[in-house]
Amino acid sequence: MTADIPTLYDWAGGAEQLQRLTSVFYDKVAKDSVVGPVFRNMSPDHPAHVAAFIGEVFGGPPIYSRKHGGHREMVAHHLDRHLTEEQRRGWISLLMDAADEVGLPDDPEFRSAFAAYIEWGSRLAKINSNLGATCDLEEEANAAMGLGRAGRAL
Repeated sequence: MTADIPTLYDWAGGAEQLQRLTSVFYDKVAKDSVVGPVFRNMSPDHPAHVAAFIGEVFGGPPIYSRKHGGHREMVAHHLDRHLTEEQRRGWISLLMDAADEVGLPDDPEFRSAFAAYIEWGSRLAKINSNLGATCDLEEEANAAMGLGRAGRAL
């Protein structure tokens, strides 16, 4: 990226701001009757892991890939969860509310990119959640990233 065009990671405020986002978000999730049950057994580290994942896909350091296995591992976490459309939409709503609460930029360009990513990612999570645990994770991860079977761009 050029110096005058920040990454979404930098524009969001970096790691600390994404940590705040996921902390506020998962506090909301815990109180939600639709989305909450999905995360009932999440580890205390889950918000930090998600912040690292979001940071990485927004152009920040590859912490999630180095420490937690990358996109393939994220896909694996969603297998056999059987997420519903109501849960997916609730997840988006809670995340957008958390973004407002922590003060993520309200610039239309940033919010458009942010909303597009969470819409795209949540739809993939829902699709992956309805796949059996025996699916080909590499193929699924490549498909999610717009790559073919050999890991090359389509």
